[in-house]
Amino acid sequence: MAEPPAKNFVPAAPQLWTYDALSFLLTNTRRWRPALLAQLAPVPGDVIADIGCGTGTQLRLLARDCPSATLIGIDPDAAIRERARAKLAGVSPPVELLAGYARDAAKLLGGRGVTKVLSSLVFHQVPVEEKRAGLAAMRETLRPGGSLHVADYGLQRTAKMRKRFRLVQKGDGFDNTEPNAQGVLPELMAEVGFDRVTEAQVFDTVSGSISIYHALVR
Repeated sequence: MAEPPAKNFVPAAPQLWTYDALSFLLTNTRRWRPALLAQLAPVPGDVIADIGCGTGTQLRLLARDCPSATLIGIDPDAAIRERARAKLAGVSPPVELLAGYARDAAKLLGGRGVTKVLSSLVFHQVPVEEKRAGLAAMRETLRPGGSLHVADYGLQRTAKMRKRFRLVQKGDGFDNTEPNAQGVLPELMAEVGFDRVTEAQVFDTVSGSISIYHALVR
């Protein structure tokens, strides 16, 4: 598949081999990722799309926990997708990896009967208009009764978390990250038509607090 046209997004770590290690150290993935996947609760027959799937860690865990689910990953970064392919080699049934941004989800996945959409640490890296467009595309992708599951930096409620979040803002840009820190994500989810938007859990990390969101499509 051809690469998607360039948009304003922050690519993965410059040294690709450090990507997973940095995520583990700076965001404490071992705490929030199990909570995110438990909330998603895959069941046989699910069609699950991981938007901004990165190196495929979550897809590999989902394939282990629910091998009968159909799994699809979307990411705009070709090098990251290649790493995901290597990580997912041997998974059966195979995981489909597509080139695209969050806003491309409906175009790429239309008619696939997606039951659950998953996304982690994507929205803080893009401008507000891309956050909104990405969420709108995710909603369009989901069939009625489907659900959205997002883990990302959310409202930074304390001075301590605000201070820690500056590390992320230095790396990913103030304009992209500040709306997240002010709590914009659940507002945008409701704005594009998601129902019963909930901030289910919050995890403090060395780089700020990460929120787990849940929303439904009627």
